[in-house]
Amino acid sequence: MAERIRAWGVVGTVPRALAAGLVVFAILYVLVIADPPDEFGGGNWRTTNTGSALDDPSTFLTTVLDGLTFAGLLFIVASGFSLIFGLMRVVNMAHGAFYLLGGYIAYEIQQRMTGSGFGLNPTEVNTLEWVVPWLVAMVCIGVFGLAVQQLLLRWNQGQDLRQALITIAVSVIVADQVIAHFPRTVPAGTQQFGGNAVSISWPGWTNRLVDLHVGGVTYSLSRLVMLALGAAVGLALFLWLHKTKTGMVIRAGVDDRQMTAAIGINIQTTFALAFLVGSALAAFGATVGGSQASIAQGRDGEWLLFSLVVVIIGGMGSLAGAAVGSVLYGLVFAFAVAYLPTTGNECCTQYSVVLTFALMALVLAFRPQGLFGRAA
Repeated sequence: MAERIRAWGVVGTVPRALAAGLVVFAILYVLVIADPPDEFGGGNWRTTNTGSALDDPSTFLTTVLDGLTFAGLLFIVASGFSLIFGLMRVVNMAHGAFYLLGGYIAYEIQQRMTGSGFGLNPTEVNTLEWVVPWLVAMVCIGVFGLAVQQLLLRWNQGQDLRQALITIAVSVIVADQVIAHFPRTVPAGTQQFGGNAVSISWPGWTNRLVDLHVGGVTYSLSRLVMLALGAAVGLALFLWLHKTKTGMVIRAGVDDRQMTAAIGINIQTTFALAFLVGSALAAFGATVGGSQASIAQGRDGEWLLFSLVVVIIGGMGSLAGAAVGSVLYGLVFAFAVAYLPTTGNECCTQYSVVLTFALMALVLAFRPQGLFGRAA
C-alpha cells in the first residue's frame, strides 16, 4: 500500500512539473526568446509585435497596461456574476443579456442627452452626459434582474438545473427582443437593422494620451479610467461586504445558507439585494465596455463566457478571486494577442482565446475549486 501511495505521488508530480515548465517557458518567451517579425511579417519564434520585452520594452509595458485595463472591465462585469453565483448558487445565464440590454439603454440615454453621432471620439461629451446614462442603465437592469429573481427564480431554489434553464430562456428572450428593438436611435448614414453595433462616448476629457514617463510609453487616458473604475468597484464591494451589516449577512449566506436562515435572518431579502446589485453591475460594465469598444448582437454570449471563466479561475463567491481571475485572464489575453508566434501579418492572434482556456484548465487541474474558492 505504501508503495502505491509513493507511486501515485510520483505520477501526480509529473503533470505539475510539466505545467510549471510551460509557465516558465511562456515567461521566458515573452521576456527574451520572441523575435521581431521579418520583412515578410513572420517566421520562427516571431511575433505580431516587435519582439521580446528585451527587444522592445515599451511594447511590453503597453501590453501589460492593455491586460490590466481589460481586467478592470472584466472585474466590473464578473463581480456581479460572482456575487449572484456565490450567494445564491445560481449560474445566471442571463447575465450576458443584462449586459447587452444595459449597454443599449445607456447608449439611448446618451444619444437623447447629446445628439452625438456614432464612434469612439464623437462631439464633446461632458462628464454628466456619461454618468447619467450608466446610472439609468444600472437602475433599469437592477430592477429588471430583481423582477426575474422574484418572479422566476425564487420559487425554484435548490433546483440548479431548473434555474439554469430558466435563466437561459430569459437570456434568449431578452437578447432577441434587444436585437429586434435596439438601437432606437440609429447613427447617421446607417441602415436600421436590429442589433446594429453602437458605441457609447467617453467624456471629452478622457479622449487623450497620457505620458507615463516610463519607457517612453504614452497611453490612453480612457483605458486608465477603465482600470480606475474597476478598482473603485472592487473597493466599494469590499467595504460593503466587510464593513456593513448587510455585507456580513451576505458573506454568512455564502458560507452557510441554512444556518443564516435558522438564526432569523431574512435570507430572501439578502438574495434579492444580491441579485439587484449583480444585475446592476452588468449594466455598469456594459456602459464602460461600450465606451471602449461597442455594443452589438453577440456580445451577450461573449461577456457571459468571460464572466464564467473569471469566476471559475478565481473561485465561487470570492471577491478576491474575481479580481485575481480578471487580472490573470486580462494579462493572458493581451499577451497572447501581442506575442504569439506568427507566419504572417494576420496569423495566429485568434488563438489568444485558446490560451485563456488553457489558463482555466491549468487552474482546475491543481485547484478544482478555483484559486480562492473553498471546497464545498
